[in-house]
Order: sequence, then structure tokens, then C-alpha cells
Amino acid sequence: MDSRLIADLLVLQSVAEAGSFTRAAARMGRAQSGLSQAVRALEERLGVSLLARTTRNVRLTEAGQNLLAEVEPAFRQIANGLSTAAAASKEPTGLIRITASDFPAREILLPAVAKLTAAYPKIEVDIQVADQFVDIVKSGFDAGIRFGSHLEKDMVAVPVGPDLKAAVVGSPDYFQKRGRPRSIDDLDLHHCINYRLASHGALYRWLFQDDGRAIEYRSQGPITLNDGRLLIEAAATGLGLAYVFEAHAKHQLAAGSLEICLGEFCPTWPGYHIYYPSRHQKSPAFAALLAILRSKRSQVR
Repeated sequence: MDSRLIADLLVLQSVAEAGSFTRAAARMGRAQSGLSQAVRALEERLGVSLLARTTRNVRLTEAGQNLLAEVEPAFRQIANGLSTAAAASKEPTGLIRITASDFPAREILLPAVAKLTAAYPKIEVDIQVADQFVDIVKSGFDAGIRFGSHLEKDMVAVPVGPDLKAAVVGSPDYFQKRGRPRSIDDLDLHHCINYRLASHGALYRWLFQDDGRAIEYRSQGPITLNDGRLLIEAAATGLGLAYVFEAHAKHQLAAGSLEICLGEFCPTWPGYHIYYPSRHQKSPAFAALLAILRSKRSQVR
């Protein structure tokens, strides 16, 4: 492959990440005019416009987005290969990019990263928190952390936390005013706080088990939220009942601001897993993080 073409692709990637030729030039230590010429040459070679330019910034066109989506995994694989070769006789180094939802990012990933960077100061970690699922290959992530039951089959999945018990929770004040539901049907008489899924915008259905039979309950209530922590706080202030995982509300349950009901109907789900592509060659830095996460889980079990 033409080495000039690869160089121009790297320039396009840098400009897109920086949002301007000026910032990209400063990061790369090159002249702004040289970057502009490189992108223009690439556009002429491919016959498509890759960047939409304004007086203040630039952004990728649809063609530019598609192009980088295709080549970025290859760039990352090359970078990982170079990092692996360079670190063969040295301590782990390099960048790890991980996507995770809010709870595992705070409770599982961040403590592990603190231990990792203390042991290996040359490792950098980029954590992006998102509730919706992310295509880690297309988006250039090394790995993600999600529920074990929600992972694609072509991914390597390693458990990094215990199984999670579901729970219906409410505040003591709410139970005093409205009583406690004794059956799933009793929920029709209560204010249930709805949770809107970030993935596709639908309302989450509460999942129960009764004598081995799976039951989906469509929650009803005047309040709908799309943030897990806000959902727990809303229940703790007495706004209604919420369907959560016990681990997510452990502080409120310990403090007594939330109490559990219908526990006998609430199932247990596979806990959080770190996942990465089966064809992914782990860098020494990522392997070190994986070892810490595995060690932490073994200590919890």
C-alpha cells in the first residue's frame, strides 16, 4: 500500500479528532497548510469530500465517517502491535480505551484503574461512560463492561463482578403511606417509577419469577427517568417504587432510606463482564488491567 496514503489517513484522523486544522497542526507539530493539502489530496484521490469545512471548525462528512470507521480498527491493531513489541522487555505502557455504563465504571473499573496506574505509571486509560451499547470495534475501544447476559457471541467475556440480584425498592415513608405490595399484581395499586432505556428509548419492563415462570411487568406511574442513579434517588425521596439491582442501591439500603419488597419474586442475573473481540490481540497494558479485574473478582467471591 502507498505509504503516502496511510500518512494522509492519519492526518484525516487527527483533524477529525481535533475538530480543526489549527489544533491538529499543533498536536502533530506540523504546518496547518501541510495538513490541509494532505486531506485535499486524499479527497481528490478517492473522489469524495471527507471533511465539511466552516470558518470555525471542521467535521467529517458521512463519507469521512465511514472511511475512518473502517480504518481505525486497523490503526489500533498496528498501534497495539507496536506497543507489544516495544514493551517486550519493559513495563506495560500505552493507552487503553474502555466503554462502560455508570455503575461498573465507578464501582469496578475505577478502583482497578487506580491500582493499575499506580503499578504502571506509563499506562493511560480512557474511560467513556455510556448507558447505550457501543460497537467497540467500530468505535476503537479495546473493551467494554456490560451485563453478562447482554453480550455478543463473538466476544470474549470475562466476569469482573458477582451476580446481581434484582429488587423492588421504596422509601419507608412511601410504604407507611401506601403499604407494601405482597404480590406482583399489587403493583397496579402503586406508583412505579418508569425507567427509559438509553439503547432504544423504550420503557424497561420489570422482570420477575414466580414458581419458575418468567413474568414481565409493564410499570405504571407518573414519573419516567433515564438515569439509574436518579431513579434510586427518586425512590429514596418517596416518589414511588423502583426496580433496581440491590448492588446499585447498597448505600441507600444500608442507610435505611430504601427498603426491599417482593424479594421472593426478584431474579438474579449474571453480573458485569469485561468483553473484547475474540480476534483482539491483548496489549501488555490491557492484559495487566484484565489481571487486576480478575483478581478483584476472586477476592469478592
